[in-house]
Amino acid sequence: MTASTPLIPVTKTRSRTPVCARAVAFIVAATSLVLFSVGSSPAQRKAATPAGEEEASPFKDYRGVQLGMTADEVRKKLGSPKDKGDEQDFYVFGENESAQIVYDSGHKVITISADFLSTEASVPTCKQVLGSEAEAKADGSVYKMVRFPKAGYWLSYNRTAGASPMTSITLQKIQ
Repeated sequence: MTASTPLIPVTKTRSRTPVCARAVAFIVAATSLVLFSVGSSPAQRKAATPAGEEEASPFKDYRGVQLGMTADEVRKKLGSPKDKGDEQDFYVFGENESAQIVYDSGHKVITISADFLSTEASVPTCKQVLGSEAEAKADGSVYKMVRFPKAGYWLSYNRTAGASPMTSITLQKIQ
């Protein structure tokens, strides 16, 4: 194999590489989120939640989209998705921002996940999202999840390490 030989076969039809790359990044972030949330007991998560944060977070919507909205309301707010479906829509807002909106069987929003591939000031900070900072790990990555049972959702902030970090913000209805 030469250096110019692509590792992934390229088709002559519509290229999905940018969407696939973002989808892979989302899956990695979501898997990390599940592993972190499953790895701690409810008592550990409750103890890690600062007092007063159980009511609600400062981050209640993404681009005007909130949990419980219908798919039609979301599409009016965000426009036509890159990939549209009954269970989820995938939006791309330029090279550095994308979002996945997940719907329940009644076509109402149950999960909002936004991914930012940038270090720009426009990327929300942990404090802006959760109302408090999270301690960075030794490699520079940041992860924090807070449950808001009275509001009926949990919210996570996940930033990878490195010179080009990916930041994922996920808001999900507690079921």
